[in-house]
Amino acid sequence: MPMTVIKGEYRVVGAAPDGDSIRFYPDAPDAWERSGLRVRPNAAGGAQLRLEGIDALETHYTPTVGDLRNLHQPHDLGRAAAAELLCLLGFDDVRRGANEIVSAATPATRPGHILTRFADKYGRAVAFAFAGTTDGPDVAPVFVDAVAIAGSTNHQLLAAGLVYPTYYSKLFVDLRAALNQAVAEARAADRGVWPDDLTTKGVTVDGLAVLTDTAVLLPKLFRRLADYLSINSGGVSLAGLPAYLATRDDRVIVASTGQVTGFDNVLEIDGQTVRATRPPEDLVFIEG
Repeated sequence: MPMTVIKGEYRVVGAAPDGDSIRFYPDAPDAWERSGLRVRPNAAGGAQLRLEGIDALETHYTPTVGDLRNLHQPHDLGRAAAAELLCLLGFDDVRRGANEIVSAATPATRPGHILTRFADKYGRAVAFAFAGTTDGPDVAPVFVDAVAIAGSTNHQLLAAGLVYPTYYSKLFVDLRAALNQAVAEARAADRGVWPDDLTTKGVTVDGLAVLTDTAVLLPKLFRRLADYLSINSGGVSLAGLPAYLATRDDRVIVASTGQVTGFDNVLEIDGQTVRATRPPEDLVFIEG
């Protein structure tokens, strides 16, 4: 899979990095332009990364509409993923304040490099993130295979079971297969999220606290449930959930069958209980 390597550094103080997103500052001032990525950099040239192929439990999620604010999934796993990402990148003694914002870290910055080929609709570079430097020229094309991503934080977080696999259609099949191997090993070893995962077993939503405090779910499913509850003025009935999900039109490919359908069609809703009928690694979402 062809990608671009970009060298730079990670900075976390004043930001709220979680287990699948962190801000990256290229060494080359024109790196984003030269790579053709339509990111949304800040004044210092840094842009948010969305780590390819993974999704960590939410630590601070606010639905785009409705009444709910600053929601989270079970804190222990969400925070564990965020802490492990920073540890893998070389940060130590990380302290956080309100809304998970980092107030101090040792050191303040860490060198790193990313492999990327596009930005998402929010202006985030979708990337495999690595600690440290790399040989070869900066802002240059490279061919990326399963061996190349083995040292990425993405792969390591999946292997630790601290994040869910969440794939989009621009990720090549061979890289997805390599990530799936890490997922299979983590699940077999009962690491991280997997012992308590309810994504395919089902969660009974009898209140918001189930989602925020106890249920370990695929974050994509959590976000859709949180979005739905946010517009229901405190009500928790799932009677309107199928219709709501249909309006979101999240398109997904079921990898094992090749079927293209809606996310709502791979969910089963029975009263107040909802579950996915396919495991997370069998779903490939189509970019909006």
